[in-house]
Amino acid sequence: MHVPLVVLGGGPGGYAAAFLAADLGMEVALVDRDERLGGTCLLRGCIPSKALLHVGRVVAESREMAEWGVSFARPTIDLDALRRRKEKLIGTLTGGLATLARRRKVALLHGAARFIDSTTLEIAPTQPGAPSQTVTFDHCILASGSRPARIPAFDIGSPRVMDSTAALELPDIPESLLVVGGGYIGLEMGTVYAELGSRVSVVELTDGLLPGADRDLVKPLQQRLGTIFEAIMLGTKVTGLQDVGTAVRVQFEGAGGALERSFARVLVAVGRRPNSDGIGLENTGVTIDRRGFVEVDGQQRTSDPHILAIGDVCGEPMLAHRASHQGKVAVEALHGEPALFAPRAIPAVVFTDPEIAWAGLTEQEATAAGRVVDVSRYPWAASGRAQALGRTDGLTKILVDPETDAVLGVGVVGPGAGELIAEGVLAIEMGCSARDLMETIHPHPTLGETVAFSAENYFGLATEIYRPRTADASAG
Repeated sequence: MHVPLVVLGGGPGGYAAAFLAADLGMEVALVDRDERLGGTCLLRGCIPSKALLHVGRVVAESREMAEWGVSFARPTIDLDALRRRKEKLIGTLTGGLATLARRRKVALLHGAARFIDSTTLEIAPTQPGAPSQTVTFDHCILASGSRPARIPAFDIGSPRVMDSTAALELPDIPESLLVVGGGYIGLEMGTVYAELGSRVSVVELTDGLLPGADRDLVKPLQQRLGTIFEAIMLGTKVTGLQDVGTAVRVQFEGAGGALERSFARVLVAVGRRPNSDGIGLENTGVTIDRRGFVEVDGQQRTSDPHILAIGDVCGEPMLAHRASHQGKVAVEALHGEPALFAPRAIPAVVFTDPEIAWAGLTEQEATAAGRVVDVSRYPWAASGRAQALGRTDGLTKILVDPETDAVLGVGVVGPGAGELIAEGVLAIEMGCSARDLMETIHPHPTLGETVAFSAENYFGLATEIYRPRTADASAG
């Protein structure tokens, strides 16, 4: 079988690429090991985790409404019904993707694919006894994604020690859960289990949660997690795990010395690694760096002229929206268009409660680069909408070039931060100035207007914040 374009991987980047290619008149086949389209994001990651986080948020709100004089009975959790609802959501979305593929006449091939050479894939069936299939192509877009990183010392062969995929299956609601890793995956899943009733502890090797995020954004989240988690252990290393039958015995080493505790389950969430191994890339001209990432140029082309790569397999940040955008760039490049992946900002969102979102330059990055920026923060305590919601712990900030007033970065912490950050991304991509944000009329009362208010505060003109101006500034 010969297909001009093969897309290897059915995740957000892969199906976005395949669908665009079909829309542009290309003959395309989409290959994935799973019978269902959607990849890790839809089947075992972004979508089911956000659904469970929504459930957790409703549970939290039912508890928090007592401050308003509205009390609910303690929620009861029907775990089987929760699993069914989660699977129904996944089924609806993946079924929709299959329908879209059929309507676009994208050929769907299922099985474990391996490169025989730069223009040939062998697809082994997932079901025993079925024959293998050989597919030749002119070009292949590699969208093989990533998988949870594993620490050999923690791989003790116990079902009580889970990765994020297993945790999303909700095997039970353990009495106690240790989350190893203070990144976004661990904190999101820890939040889910805590709201469902587990006593959750988090251990992080570094001195802070979410090491890549600015500290002023993390602070409100850490304070809130301190009220729903049993413990947050920073600067602490897990030195050993042992399944003792009814629990996992965990040894720690931190500033206070050695410690040992037992947990019903342990979730290891220490990042992800690219799926560049085991698929025969050594039989091609593709270059892989020391971290396992496939090297690409601005059009997603690899060092092999027949193969392009997108998404998690070709670098960080490992985000679905980055993969989708790269997939479209790769297809447009093959179509002969002057496409280039060169975004000014790739938004990142942590879907905890409160959410954290940022785009463009961060304060950490500015400091590391020795770059001078002005930072204007607008506390949500001054927002009428935040006061009405009882969520005054939020913050919106902008990073501005002091010479041009150009918006270089935007950060938000608070409920709905993931929705609010889109305006920041657009502002950065469009080259907006702080004055552009300030003079754009935002609806009131909303959390979105805090973006404009942070720009007003940059100029010392925020209505709800009194910041005396200096004589020099007044004269200017």
